[in-house]
Amino acid sequence: MRIDAIKHVAAALCCCAAMPFASAADGTVSVGTGFNYISGRYGTATTTDVTSIPFLLKYETADWTLKLTLPYLYVSGGTSVIPGVGGADNRNPRSRTASAEGLGDVVAAATYAAYYDSASALGVDLTGKVKFGTADRDKGLGTGENDYSAQVDVYKGYGHFTVFGGMGYTALGSSPYLSLNNVFNLTLGGAYKLNDLTTAGLTYDARERVTSTSGAMSEAMAYVSHKIDKHWKSQFYLLKGFETGSPEWGAGANINYAF
Repeated sequence: MRIDAIKHVAAALCCCAAMPFASAADGTVSVGTGFNYISGRYGTATTTDVTSIPFLLKYETADWTLKLTLPYLYVSGGTSVIPGVGGADNRNPRSRTASAEGLGDVVAAATYAAYYDSASALGVDLTGKVKFGTADRDKGLGTGENDYSAQVDVYKGYGHFTVFGGMGYTALGSSPYLSLNNVFNLTLGGAYKLNDLTTAGLTYDARERVTSTSGAMSEAMAYVSHKIDKHWKSQFYLLKGFETGSPEWGAGANINYAF
């Protein structure tokens, strides 16, 4: 279940940012924020809505992209749904009621451009990520535990069109109240450079079920990334889920400023 849509969008846009038509200058620092909304039942009888306002800090060089994300969350609906997990048998006796808000989990990620061949426009990125369990688990905003992820992404350019795919593995931290499985995930997609300023794309993400009672994740996202000027860049997306481990739908926008 991908209830934290911020990470979902950021991963897709990060992949596209590594492509030749969207690469950043060396030593670029950028900050950003946005608005993300997702809604779904996640296999329960109640619809759960999550609004997330992310605060992002990113540093890019020719070979490395370092990112730090902190979201503020507003959650309402099913009390058994946890952001980042989905519907689960949460045995925390102090877990939230029908609604809660507060800071989410801090996520730190590092992506290394391990290989790129300009003649074939073929590249490989390696990403490591840590989700720190900073969200209040008594409010049901997170598990309260750290997660550790690693992913390999491959992309290939064909003129203005680029295809990409990736596979990752996440070790999810379990708590005394919630037992989670370690899971594999898969990403597939394509992006098309409409002009020098705008890129549009479509991604598909799948993930194994994180508990024995939750559903697997399966969802598609369409997005547009637009460079407003040399400093400002905006992104817009629509998301559709296909399994109970995903929201039924989602939408959002983010804006970034590069110094």
